[in-house]
Amino acid sequence: MPQDKAVSSSAFRVGVLISGRGSNMVALADAVRDGKIPNAEVAVVITDQPNATGLAKANERGIETLVIQRAGRTRQEHDREIVNALHAKKIDLVCLAGYMRVLSSEFLNAFPRRILNIHPSLLPSFPGLNPQAQALEQGARVSGCTVHFVDETLDGGPIVAQREVPIRDDDTIESLSARILIEEHKLYADAVNMVLRDLHED
Repeated sequence: MPQDKAVSSSAFRVGVLISGRGSNMVALADAVRDGKIPNAEVAVVITDQPNATGLAKANERGIETLVIQRAGRTRQEHDREIVNALHAKKIDLVCLAGYMRVLSSEFLNAFPRRILNIHPSLLPSFPGLNPQAQALEQGARVSGCTVHFVDETLDGGPIVAQREVPIRDDDTIESLSARILIEEHKLYADAVNMVLRDLHED
């Protein structure tokens, strides 16, 4: 059933940006549907990749989707179109869910302290690409995931919440990534709930 049938007109409107499978987007949408993120609606899912498999998953849940491709445009031009689309949908909070693009300052300024990202490490450890490989290569005994506000630094914005995942002796990149992803799905919903609660109090 499309989630908006049970959502009040005063609900916080969340926009999710994806580039691929959108598993964290699905986790957020399902948490909204199940009442784990109350008074909220995933109002739109936007991707820069027309073949992103997450699009079908959003459509299955009755969520509007937009494809805004970046080919042939500067980052600023691309971001401006996304920002305009988010404003048109009256989005209160932007969640990056596997969105593989660094945001421009114009984008950040359009949603100050209203853009969240989830990263599969315990930041500030192992920012950037392939954090699970970084953790294994450096012999870390624990990893996890972090939800943080997005700023102009790479995976360096203020931390909202974290969850630890122990690293096993026989872990591979794939096995560690899979266990962290399970925790990501739980943590992102919890973090969004916290942030929206703070916005409500403001």
